[in-house]
Amino acid sequence: MNKKDAGLLALILFVGAVVAILNPRFLLPINISNTSNLVGLFGLSAIGQAFVIITGGIELSVGSVIALVGVLFVDFIAVEGVPWPLAFAAMLALGVAIGTVHGLLVTRLRMQPFVVTLCGLLIYRGAARFYTQDATAGFGFGQNFPTLEWLTAGRTYGVPHSVVALAIVATGMWVVLHRSVFGRHLYAVGKNEEAARYSGIRTGRVVVAAYVICGALTAISAVFFAMYTRSISPASHGNFYELYAIAAAVLGGFSLKGGEGSVIGVVLGTILLQELQNLVNLLGIPSSLNFSVMGGVILAGVLVDGQWSRFRERRRAVGAASTDQPITAPK
Repeated sequence: MNKKDAGLLALILFVGAVVAILNPRFLLPINISNTSNLVGLFGLSAIGQAFVIITGGIELSVGSVIALVGVLFVDFIAVEGVPWPLAFAAMLALGVAIGTVHGLLVTRLRMQPFVVTLCGLLIYRGAARFYTQDATAGFGFGQNFPTLEWLTAGRTYGVPHSVVALAIVATGMWVVLHRSVFGRHLYAVGKNEEAARYSGIRTGRVVVAAYVICGALTAISAVFFAMYTRSISPASHGNFYELYAIAAAVLGGFSLKGGEGSVIGVVLGTILLQELQNLVNLLGIPSSLNFSVMGGVILAGVLVDGQWSRFRERRRAVGAASTDQPITAPK
């Protein structure tokens, strides 16, 4: 755990202590369990978003993909009768396909990630609404899928399975990002894509792979959200979820310029974000201010990241200047 992650963990504990003092219900097991469940649900897509951000890109279509995958998954298993493992595999393939298309548009056609994913946000939301004819997708009366429901929405000793899934994914992505050649290539591309290309790194493949990872994790998150809500309105389901993912990544130390961040950081960022959301609810603050809180958190994270980057640049400049001083012989 680096200094940034340690500082974020300390902030989480401090905020938790303050909220517990103001409202002791914060420490109730049911509240902690429900909050941790939301951490698991949002954390899956936040890790995917982080992999794109580390390359210097951004993925704005996360919420719309969650809506599209959600309505398709529910329709497949509840209406079409497709076995849920096959439906899940199809949704995962769809997420990978979406990530591949985004990555290729960014790398091959040199389109801006903001434009590509903004168009995706509109296209996938429209596709979800067209598929259901703006109707709500859900399960019929008496329909149940015990194994699927236990895997996605169940709990073991009070621990939501979404948290278990997040722990498994975070562990795997930590190895990929921090202990693999591909992870080093991701950091190199985010720091300086041109220099990475000259050093022999196939930067296009690295960027496409980052979008593929994001698409796959978003699809997994979408299935968990679908089983959590059990009813999906394509016009509103997943709205602004991309902002939750971006906020968690920024809070976790991922620079929007690329080349920085850790998986532990994005998980801690997700925890802090949901803790703040829980604070809003427990203190009786109008829920309409949720987005204001999230906007303030993103702004604060960007400001801190910018100041920290400038501070490190000044330190490097001072260190370089001190080593460049000529050495004079003693008189």
